Amino acid sequence: MKFDSPATQNPIDQLKVVGQPLDRIDGPMKTSGMAPYAYERHDVAPKAVYGYVVGSAIAKGRINGIDQSLAKAAPGVLAIVTADNAGKLGKGKYNTARLLGGPSVDHYHQAIALVVAETFEQARAAAQLLRVDYARSEGRFDLAGAKASPAERTDDKNKTVGDFASAFAAAPVQLDQTYTTPDQSHAMMEPHATTAMWKGDRLTLWTSNQMVAWTTADLASTLGIPKEKIHLMSPFVGGGFGSKLFLRADALLAALGARAVKRPVKVTLQRPLISNNTTHRPATIQRVRLGATRDGTFTAIGHEAWSGNLKGGEPEDAVQQTQLLYAGANRLTGTRLAMLDLPEGNAMRAPGEAPGLMALEIAIDEMAERLQMDPIELRVRNDTQVDPAKPERSFSERRLIECLRTGAREFGWSQRSARPAQRREGPWWIGVGMAAGIRNNLVQKSAARVHLAGSGVLTVETDMTDIGTGSYTIIAQTAAEMMGLPIDKVVVRLGDSTFPVSSGSGGQWGANSSTAGVYAACTTLRNAILQRAGLPAEGATFADGAVQSGGRSVSLVQVVGERGLGVEDVMEYGDLDKRYQQSTFSAHFVEVAVDAYTAEMRVRRMLAVCAAGRILNPKSARSQVIGAMTMGVGAALMEELSVDKRLGFFVNHDLAGYEVPVHSDIPHQQVIFLDEADAISSPMKAKGVGELGLCGVGAAVANAVYNATGVRVRDYPVTLDKLIGRMPPTSAA
Repeated sequence: MKFDSPATQNPIDQLKVVGQPLDRIDGPMKTSGMAPYAYERHDVAPKAVYGYVVGSAIAKGRINGIDQSLAKAAPGVLAIVTADNAGKLGKGKYNTARLLGGPSVDHYHQAIALVVAETFEQARAAAQLLRVDYARSEGRFDLAGAKASPAERTDDKNKTVGDFASAFAAAPVQLDQTYTTPDQSHAMMEPHATTAMWKGDRLTLWTSNQMVAWTTADLASTLGIPKEKIHLMSPFVGGGFGSKLFLRADALLAALGARAVKRPVKVTLQRPLISNNTTHRPATIQRVRLGATRDGTFTAIGHEAWSGNLKGGEPEDAVQQTQLLYAGANRLTGTRLAMLDLPEGNAMRAPGEAPGLMALEIAIDEMAERLQMDPIELRVRNDTQVDPAKPERSFSERRLIECLRTGAREFGWSQRSARPAQRREGPWWIGVGMAAGIRNNLVQKSAARVHLAGSGVLTVETDMTDIGTGSYTIIAQTAAEMMGLPIDKVVVRLGDSTFPVSSGSGGQWGANSSTAGVYAACTTLRNAILQRAGLPAEGATFADGAVQSGGRSVSLVQVVGERGLGVEDVMEYGDLDKRYQQSTFSAHFVEVAVDAYTAEMRVRRMLAVCAAGRILNPKSARSQVIGAMTMGVGAALMEELSVDKRLGFFVNHDLAGYEVPVHSDIPHQQVIFLDEADAISSPMKAKGVGELGLCGVGAAVANAVYNATGVRVRDYPVTLDKLIGRMPPTSAA
């Protein structure tokens, strides 16, 4: 099925099941501990043994040799896999040859060996007995140093509209500031984990992964075997945030280890390897320049971002939101990439927008202060209903102003003092801040298979994954709505490479795209049922387990018979994304308290107002947004991978040193979804909220801290050492 024109009425618009705040259908399995996660597949992998990953102790150089004698003699050891005995490994689409280092070393904690033993403890103990002879090389680990040295930068990319330089120079009011965001780590509950098993030349993997088809193809390419010989399953994922989009070392090494010992092997990455071995959000240095007339109209918008990555990597696109969020005739956005020898920088929740808005939305507040305008009014004045670079291309839906106005009303924005450091409650300075958010709507080709059994149970199969977002439930809601069945008559099976290829989970495209694939399959099933029943399609309705058309009503069970009826279809997209700019929008509001004596910060209130198309399940969508808001607090106040610039590794590579918010850090969070159905997005008229909920939160917190204290912090995270000594005297009333 192809979606290439705005949808009008369709069965989803009934909203009998879709759009309702239903409990997650997989909730009982998760809360009872019965959900089968990758590392726990004891039932399907008998006599499994354990692999322990050894990470490189240097960030750059070569391995002269590995003395394995003591490790091989250790109790329970079955095999040691290294680059020397792993066989030839292909590169894969995402440079997967880097997943097993040797003899060259590309970054700290790059996997260089897997020790396989009868027990986890034996494998871990034996891993400490490997003696690795390294030849260390000088590496580049300092982004600021690379920025200062153009010779160390490559791949500068600019996008321009109009004449930014002239417009900025002529602007009556100007802002030119630099902001920094640090390296940040994924800190999901479930680490990267895999259980692998071979039967002859066929490989079965149970793994924690967001994109089943991508990973199957990359693993096949890396191992040099047909992808049809790989059966990959990922039915439950305990968080991913982008780090599980791709094939990682746990899956590859589990496969290599299982092949070496001819038994199932379990591998999980140690927490330090999640920071230093998998992907992370790279640090940025961002320069924002704004020029405006005295009435607040932007005449020049400039945003440049510097970031680093391994050779072959991409820059963090921290300027993409600036190309669309505000109007302005003259614009410059650009990314500058430095080749660093730090671990790979890649997708982390709202890649690009999350750090980009942390800079841009402080800059907007700073400009509002210079103009003596309310920050919300400045944003409203510079709203646009068209792509600023392509005025002929309008937004499919853009309700940013409504997000801002609704949030201001609900949060009590009118009570905020425009002057900072004016509100004191005992030892606490109180401040309020806000920021706008944008995240583009992306759609991906997605397929599904549906089968209606003679018992009346509808089974949906697709390789879509559920990373804690509620995919099982919204897919069940879609199928139930389409077929006129109660949701308890729908069985959803996900995360299996033998199922039709879906969009997968990532980029905020998962919910909208995967349910559209189910919509396509159910549409085909409806047509097949109507044809078999001899009923006209025009005016047909499916409800209460029956189909009614042409004055007749027939039960679905009667139509499909004992053998049932199954079909498969795929949702593909035309050029609507080229004809219209599709985006989601938000407004975030935060109240903070800052201790006048210690600079301790406490978030007291949070509100997010989101315009993100049809909300398929308000309960699970709210869960996504409050989780993203929590992540935004972490990014603003706590999270920072500290780089050892001598040796090239992240020092605080565990959850003791890498701080993330806990329950006591987060107050009650309010979420408001605007009533929106974007007919241009998909037949579901949805978009997505999982990343939008993070976009702008960090800046809202930082702006609130400024409003409380009068101290403007432009280098994240906003920690107390950046406030102490700069706040108003403690005697201030």
